[in-house]
Amino acid sequence: MLVLRCLVFAAAGAGLSATGVSGGSPAQDAGLWDRVLPVLPEEEEELSRPHRLLPWRDSDRESPHSHLDTRLRDSSGSVTPVHLAQSSFQVEAFGSVFTLDLELNHNLLSLDYVERHFDRSGNPSESLGGEHCYYHGKLRGVPGSWAALSTCHGLCGMFSDGLHSYAIEPIFNGTNQADGTHKIRKMPDVRLPASCSGCEQDGENDTGDNDSSENLDPQRRPKHTEGLKRSKRALSRPRVQTETKYIELMVINDFEMFVLLRRSTAQTRNFAKAVVNMADAIYKEQLNTRIVLVAMETWTSGNPITVESDPLITLQNFMKYRTENVKEQSDVVHLFSGSTYQSSRSGTAYSGGVCSLARGGGINEYGNVGPMAITLCQSLGQNIGMKWNNIRNSAGDCKCPDTWLGCIMEDTGYYLPRKFSRCSVDEYTQFLLQGGGSCLFNKPNKLLDPPECGNGFVETGEECDCGSQVECARSGGACCKKCTLTHDAMCSNGLCCRECRYEQRGVVCREPVNDCDIAETCTGDSSQCPHNVHKLDGYMCDNSQGRCYNGRCRTLDGQCRRLWGFNAADRFCYEKLNSEGTEKGNCGRNPGGQGWMQCNKPDVLCGFLFCSNMTAKPKFGDLQGEVTSLTIYHQNKYLDCRGGHAVLEDGSDLGYVEDGTPCGPNMMCLERRCLPMSSFNLSTCPGSSYGRTCFDHGTCSNEVKCICDSDYTGKDCSVYDPIPDPTNPPGPDKKGPSGTNIIIGSIAGAILLAAIVLGGTGWGFKNIRRGRSGGG
Repeated sequence: MLVLRCLVFAAAGAGLSATGVSGGSPAQDAGLWDRVLPVLPEEEEELSRPHRLLPWRDSDRESPHSHLDTRLRDSSGSVTPVHLAQSSFQVEAFGSVFTLDLELNHNLLSLDYVERHFDRSGNPSESLGGEHCYYHGKLRGVPGSWAALSTCHGLCGMFSDGLHSYAIEPIFNGTNQADGTHKIRKMPDVRLPASCSGCEQDGENDTGDNDSSENLDPQRRPKHTEGLKRSKRALSRPRVQTETKYIELMVINDFEMFVLLRRSTAQTRNFAKAVVNMADAIYKEQLNTRIVLVAMETWTSGNPITVESDPLITLQNFMKYRTENVKEQSDVVHLFSGSTYQSSRSGTAYSGGVCSLARGGGINEYGNVGPMAITLCQSLGQNIGMKWNNIRNSAGDCKCPDTWLGCIMEDTGYYLPRKFSRCSVDEYTQFLLQGGGSCLFNKPNKLLDPPECGNGFVETGEECDCGSQVECARSGGACCKKCTLTHDAMCSNGLCCRECRYEQRGVVCREPVNDCDIAETCTGDSSQCPHNVHKLDGYMCDNSQGRCYNGRCRTLDGQCRRLWGFNAADRFCYEKLNSEGTEKGNCGRNPGGQGWMQCNKPDVLCGFLFCSNMTAKPKFGDLQGEVTSLTIYHQNKYLDCRGGHAVLEDGSDLGYVEDGTPCGPNMMCLERRCLPMSSFNLSTCPGSSYGRTCFDHGTCSNEVKCICDSDYTGKDCSVYDPIPDPTNPPGPDKKGPSGTNIIIGSIAGAILLAAIVLGGTGWGFKNIRRGRSGGG
């Protein structure tokens, strides 16, 4: 199959059908574009022979060369697995000549990226690194263009001129030799308006959790820039939208995926990396978020889990495997599966599950590189708080403006969508502002590439690296020349770098986003803002009405406002209805799924969620069954008791009280039970005893480390170390008094003395203390 051969060499004469391995000639081999996309007219597909452009040594001219390989050669002329950092190609198709300027995607693989597969006995085999031939770029001289291609074996991927998208892949003959001919398919591109009607007024902005979730005007929206964002930000109030986020992703390829890719470990890995490379290009451009591969595992000797036709069951089995068997640290783990699921969509994931060990994952059904990259964008979108647009549409929110192409988080569209709707971007922003995705602000280890000046990462032999010439001109170029700090410069970029100097200790570089977050401050000896942390579970929040849990403030009122728009119902609703064990009030289904469990009396506040004056439909999820709506007369007043089952795509029911919600003095909900906080096995920070935390001079973080107040330091914040007042830079050298100055001084002194003697009330005195910003 053509799409597979663009990744590695294929077996002679072999072809792939849409469902498995089969024999057949290349002419009979149906590519997966036809499986996902409609058959296009003849004029929308062309053959072309691309050329690599080689620069002349002493001029700006370039020569076309038919040899497309980007691998470097050593001194003996042998090919190495290292690819050129930059390369340009020329493609003629559809009456146009496209010049593609490409640069290795330095953000694709982390430094400690590991690949693992299993032998026939099930023994693991691991290797660090892997061939990196995955590029991002644009069309020369075409604003708004983009490209995401691999060059391992010819050109394979997609590029766009802003009006159309083009899929390109090499053609192999019957002996699996490529003669340089490529097939190019042309598809219309999506163009979105500047705003999306109805999004800005969306009620989801009312979080009810004391979160910094104000409505976002256009000036406050995320800025989508090309390349890794390294521009200096204002340190007064940096916002989560403008800081680059990083999704550290681990991919696991199941056995069916391995079989579909001709039982080739190399082919399976290259295919998966090509998918992630394209998804990263989309997230980089639109969400200021990078997708970084930290590990890949391929099940080459069978699946260690049961892969069911029901994607939700498979997802549950997969996440259990992750928690018990995967040792690598990552923000999310996704399964690339060769199985076909009984679902209208080609992937599913836990909503808002990023950063969670038990819920940070998803599954993605096999398809071509392009369609599967969109599936990955969708499932990762669910992980970072996005909802399906059609669910929002049912609540009267925004619709994708292009019904033909569709948007990424939407079911419609006949071509590959490549844009997130404005509502999806807003949902991601709100997820971050509400404390979700705290791990995304932690920059991963340097990427897996040889040291190279200009890639934006400070490596061995470099003092600084502000990026490409364009990026350095935008920020940091005055402090960093040829990866060397300029005279007297301490730094060139970073949230704690200002005018080439480190920011003073204590300057806030990342504001807290809610009651349960902790402000990060500069250390005074680094240009980088410390990695993002939040308060340890159990802290009081929302004016002592709630408890912090996983970085968010949990209250009954807050959950009701987010889901239904109004506050929680009276406590008596919970006591009466949840103790009955009916569909209208319960603590979940009985084992086996038949009937409902009664809540024990102490657990009634941890069962079914009851709110007042609810909307007809939940803001999130699909309403299953009818809304419970009862009016109860109690203590001379009528109580409004309402609730409903709001079920997400991953099967989660938001109609129950969240874990971590207070249910009594020093009590919190966990799995629909009200438990003392001591049952949560919450750790304690150093300096915490006799009711004090960090000696009352700091906050205990989720890493069980004290984050000290500004004037304290030490592991337990017991050391008083006040921040010194800022000092002015040294002025010019002082010179001795001259004769003229002595005369002028004498005259001025005489005048002043006369004024004092005469009681001159027109004179005023002001005490000015040098080196202080204010005086008094």
